[in-house]
Amino acid sequence: MRLAELSERSGVALATIKYYLREGLLPPGRRVSATTADYDEGHLRRLRLVRAMIQVGQVPVARVRQVLAHVDDESLGRTMRLGAALWALPHEPEPVDSTGGGGDGDGEDEAMTAARAEVDQLLRTLGWSTARELGELSPVHRSLVAAVATLTRLGYPWDAALMAPYARLMHQVAVRDLDFVETFPSEAEKAETAVAATILFQPVLKALHRLAQEEESARRYGLE
Repeated sequence: MRLAELSERSGVALATIKYYLREGLLPPGRRVSATTADYDEGHLRRLRLVRAMIQVGQVPVARVRQVLAHVDDESLGRTMRLGAALWALPHEPEPVDSTGGGGDGDGEDEAMTAARAEVDQLLRTLGWSTARELGELSPVHRSLVAAVATLTRLGYPWDAALMAPYARLMHQVAVRDLDFVETFPSEAEKAETAVAATILFQPVLKALHRLAQEEESARRYGLE
């Protein structure tokens, strides 16, 4: 398809597509003349992913470029490719303890120390060896520790035993996520889908969680 058709099919303005091309977020089309290029379904799929990251995920353009670099890195195996792309997405703020430290263990408050211990115990209980091995290298691990520490400071201590049932339910969600990812044929499409799902499905999961809370509350306590 020509650029105009790509714009029409995607619903993205021509000027915006040209901007994405200049910024390296969209690969160039196949040149057919000095002034004309052809674009295919891969460009359409990538364009939708870029729009999802920028519009829904509020991901800055520079960060989008980093994510896509991992998505396109054919030197990585599937696990590393998916992991690197997802790690490059924005995460919750890094842990900052009440003493003003940066979560590096120097001058760390008791809540952060306790949270690290509870998260480690949780991962041991679940048998999540990869998560334990990666530990603080993972931005997701750091975000979890920070969240548990914050809950503790506010008087809602969440220990490993409380978190474990939730973690097991989220593992079932992860299984469904990767089952869906594996329906796509190429490694690039799998990585793209994993990134898109992370951004687009999070609001769905949050909404489903709240709807389930509302339903359970009505069943237990009635509507009065």
